[in-house]
Amino acid sequence: MSLQPRHASFLGHGGNRLAADLYGQGPRVALLLHGGGQTRHAWRATARKLAERGFTAICVDQRGHGDSEWVAGGHYGFADFGRDAVALGRQVEERFGARATAIGASLGGIASLHALGQAPCFSSLVLVDIVPRMEEQGVRHVQGFMRAHARTGFATIEEAAESVAAYLPHRRRPPSVEGLKKNLRLKPDGRWYWHWDPAFLDGGRPVDGERATIVQRLEDDARGLTVPTLLVRGASSDIVSPASVEAFLALVPHARFVDVGGAGHMVAGDKNDVFAEAILDFLG
Repeated sequence: MSLQPRHASFLGHGGNRLAADLYGQGPRVALLLHGGGQTRHAWRATARKLAERGFTAICVDQRGHGDSEWVAGGHYGFADFGRDAVALGRQVEERFGARATAIGASLGGIASLHALGQAPCFSSLVLVDIVPRMEEQGVRHVQGFMRAHARTGFATIEEAAESVAAYLPHRRRPPSVEGLKKNLRLKPDGRWYWHWDPAFLDGGRPVDGERATIVQRLEDDARGLTVPTLLVRGASSDIVSPASVEAFLALVPHARFVDVGGAGHMVAGDKNDVFAEAILDFLG
């Protein structure tokens, strides 16, 4: 069986084009949504493991990220990503004849959770290091890293690699910086920029622009969950604390929980083998 991805395209809620890679051709379907500032390539290793176990794994660049369309007006609020996730869930079911499991990391988890609060668009839900009540210090840490070079970019890929290493000091540095090119764009000015729209953070409807209301909305979405649900936390996460896990499990008593030792907020990147086995065990 070939584990090379096949390219596909979907449409978001507003008709915005969403780029995707498909792995495997199994009858069960998993839709993988990355975190803010990432791309579909963050799921490559996980998608291949899913494909090996008989899934069709669909990794999507969310709006304004990777090869997906940048949205006019900078509409990148949590609700925008949630509406896109509903649209994706419906298109996946139409194309593949099965309702997908949603596997969402950080922003992707928020989008998937909020989507299920609007429509029965997924058969089950895996939240990867995200809950409605996030730790404020961890959120500031992530956004600080993203904002630092969002508009100015980097002179070289090596400079970008140094920035990533400083942000993720616990992770072993790859032997080559070539893989980082999937997360960067070389622009005519000769500088390398992150592969996402800077308006995601400071546009007309930025991702952090509705924090005053989003927590209650997401808690309502969580309280209404009826599909099988798994929460996977990185044991060293600064976004999801043991207290916030406890609060989530009180909202969703039927949810299962896995703590991945040696992993931070980016669980799949830190400990992919352990992470993948946890979700495969959950999915049966």
